[in-house]
Order: sequence, then C-alpha cells, then structure tokens
Amino acid sequence: MESTTANRLRSIKLWPPSHKTRLLLVERIVKSLTTPSLLSRKYGLMSKEEAEEQAQQIDSSAFETANQHFEKEPDGDGASAVQVYAKESSTLIVEAVKKGPSKKGDQEPIPDSKPEPVTTIQETFFDISGGARAFIEADEAKELLKPLTEPGNKFTKICFSNRSFGLDAAHVAAPILSSINKKLTEVDLSDFIAGRPEAEALEVMTIFSESLKESDLKYLNLSNNALGEKGVRAFGQLLASQGNLEELYLMNDGISEEAAKAVCELIPVGSEGGVTLAEALGTCKNLKKLDLRDNMFGVEAGIALSQSIPVFVNLTEIHLSYLNLEDEGTLVLVNALKNSKSALEVLEMAGNDFTYKAAPALASFITSKKSTLTKLILSENQLKDEGAIVIANAIKDGFDRLTEVDLSTNAIRTAGARVLSQAVVGKSGFKLLNINGNFLSDEGVDNVKEILKNLPSVLEPLVERRVLD
Repeated sequence: MESTTANRLRSIKLWPPSHKTRLLLVERIVKSLTTPSLLSRKYGLMSKEEAEEQAQQIDSSAFETANQHFEKEPDGDGASAVQVYAKESSTLIVEAVKKGPSKKGDQEPIPDSKPEPVTTIQETFFDISGGARAFIEADEAKELLKPLTEPGNKFTKICFSNRSFGLDAAHVAAPILSSINKKLTEVDLSDFIAGRPEAEALEVMTIFSESLKESDLKYLNLSNNALGEKGVRAFGQLLASQGNLEELYLMNDGISEEAAKAVCELIPVGSEGGVTLAEALGTCKNLKKLDLRDNMFGVEAGIALSQSIPVFVNLTEIHLSYLNLEDEGTLVLVNALKNSKSALEVLEMAGNDFTYKAAPALASFITSKKSTLTKLILSENQLKDEGAIVIANAIKDGFDRLTEVDLSTNAIRTAGARVLSQAVVGKSGFKLLNINGNFLSDEGVDNVKEILKNLPSVLEPLVERRVLD
C-alpha cells in the first residue's frame, strides 16, 4: 500500500494555505468582528485595533487545529484540513464576538471557559448561541428554551446560531416558537444545522419555517446553512410570509441560480412571482441592509438584482462580495445604485473579478452618493492603476462622511497608490485606507507614507505587497 507521503505528492495540494490566503482570512475576520450584527448589538462592537489582534489569534489557533488534523489524514490531500480550518475559524469568531470588546486597552486572549448557554437582555433578546458548538437534542432543547415558555415573557428577538438542531430538538422548539412568533421582530437561525445529514437538516428547516411563518420580521439571518435550492424551499413558508423585512442575511448559503429562482417563487411578489432571487427581493421595499456575500450568483443574477435596486429606497448598506459578478454584472448594479433614491452608506463588492473597465461606472455611482457614503470596499478585484486613479478622482472632493476605503489586492502600483492617498488627505473623519496586497516598491511605500505623514493611523500596514515597480 502506498504511503501517505506518496499520496500527498501525487494529489492536489490543498494544505497548508498560502501566506496570502491566511492574510486574506485575517482581513475577513477583522471585517466580521467590526461589522454591526444582531450579536454586536448585545455584546458590543470591537475597535479595528482589537479586532486585528483577535483575528491573528483566531487564525493561529484554527491553523494549528487544522494542521494537527492534516497530519492524521488518511488520504493526505488536505481537503478535510481546509474544512477544519474554516469551521474552527467560524467557531472562534462567534466566541470572540460574544466576548465583546475589551474594557481595557490591552487585548486578552480568547478564554477557554465558555459563556453561559442562554442569555437574555432586558427580557427581549433570547440567545442560546453561547457555549460550545454542539448538537442539541430533545432534552437539552426543553431546558434551553424554557424561558420562552414562561407566561408574560417579552422576547422579541431570538438567536439560535452556533447550535445544531436535530429532528427531536426541532419538534420541541416548534410549538414554543409558534406560541411567540407573532411577537418576534428579529430571528437569527444562522449555522443552526451544522453536521446534520441533508435529509434531517431539510426537515428541521421545514419545521422551523412552519413555526415562524406567522411572524412579521424586520431582521432575518439564515446565513451559513448551505441552503442551496432544497434549503431555500425548506424555508419556503417563512420566506413567503415576510413582507416587512429591513435586514436580510443569506451569507455563504450556496445560493446558485436554481436557489435564487426558488427564493423568488417563495417571497411574495404578486400573483405570478418572478424568476430570480433578485426580482423577489424587489418586493422587500423596507430593506435597509442587504447581505448576499459568498454566494454563486454570477453575471445573470447580478443583472436581475439591478432591476430590483430602484425599489430599495431605504437601503443604507449593500454587501455584494464574492458573487462572481465580473465587469458586466458590476456595471449594471452600480448604475442601478447610482440612479436609486437610497441614501447608501456602505457598498461592499470585494472579490468579484471586475477590472478597470468597471471603474467609470463605479466612480459615477460614488459621486452620486457623495453626501452619504461612509465605507467603500472594493478589495480583491483587478482595478489596477487605471481603475484606482478613476476611483481616487471620484472621492477627492467632498465626501465629508467617508471613513474607509479598501482597494487592497487590486494589482495597484505606486501611481495608483499615490493618487488614492492624496484623495483621502484632508478628510477630517477619515479612518482607514487599505491598499495592502498591491504591487508597491519600497519607493512607492515611502511616497504613500510621506503623503499621509500627518495621518499615520489612516494607512493600513503594508504587510504584504509585491515589488514590481
């Protein structure tokens, strides 16, 4: 029988991840820890500095756990180690969020002790996501959910994230949720079926959907459940009943074109419905935050979404990273956003493989939101100097509320980096310019630092760059 080492040499090498990959993960962890969410409302939002320290610790711990797993892998290709790395990172992120920001300046390591499993705040927020990430069965569900059965309880927000419900536990939860669903305004069911077989997971989702269908929610989070088309349909009754959503999160849910069509058929869109998730979302006119990151949209879904953008008149944040939009999808979306009446504050379109050809449309959109835009995240694309300069010229004048611009990993050289730096100088409330991961020479780095010498804290440390100038 061939040795594990021999197998590794013949197979695709998936482990360990490159230094660049780990740095990108750290950056994404930082964004997760500093982005407002249902949990951050309860535990507080970390500062950028504290989040960076936590992110480094999370990455190191997750890497070590995954590496130990890799050493024991029978096939040795690293695939399962990558999964362990991702899952461990996700678990530690949740723990870090629940720990909340440190009251002191010094950051302490993530504690080994777990928080209490059930937490309530002013008797309105019910949360069982604390503690170890684990399966929940019937007996534990009865105990955990007992506060929801107490007469006169005032719970309006629930968070079941980070616990994995089986069928027996779902049957326990169903009548309890049905009894309070008309009071609920916020529901977080992210990552609540982890590790369950597909058939069981789908049935659990169907049970929860049935139990919550009479709720009138403003916030719904179904992220990190690998929904796909089957999962979307399992949540059919819940999705079809919601017309007043203000925040909808479907991050990392495997939303393909087929799944998008399923959502469309389920969310109420009049007598005949539509043909895409984007068209379905067009009925959610009260949306303020839309987060569709890490899904398999592609150009066609991006074009369809652009047709629904005009109805989102209350939209303040839109997160469209890692959707494979490319130039075509990006162009139609930003043109739609430019013409919308929304007072957009945050645009995130990282990792969509668009190029400098999309820059003029992006610049036109950016200029149209001059009075409201606070964050512009365009990292991990291919804008290069041509695109970076167009974006820089767009933000140069005005933009009193702008606090963050991220064009990291865009193949930008010294010329583009210099113009971007000049564009943010003089903005009193500006906090962060991230041009990390670009093609800067030592001279280019010195140029940028000289331009921002009076604002040293504004520049993201240039820890990774390629010297090509």
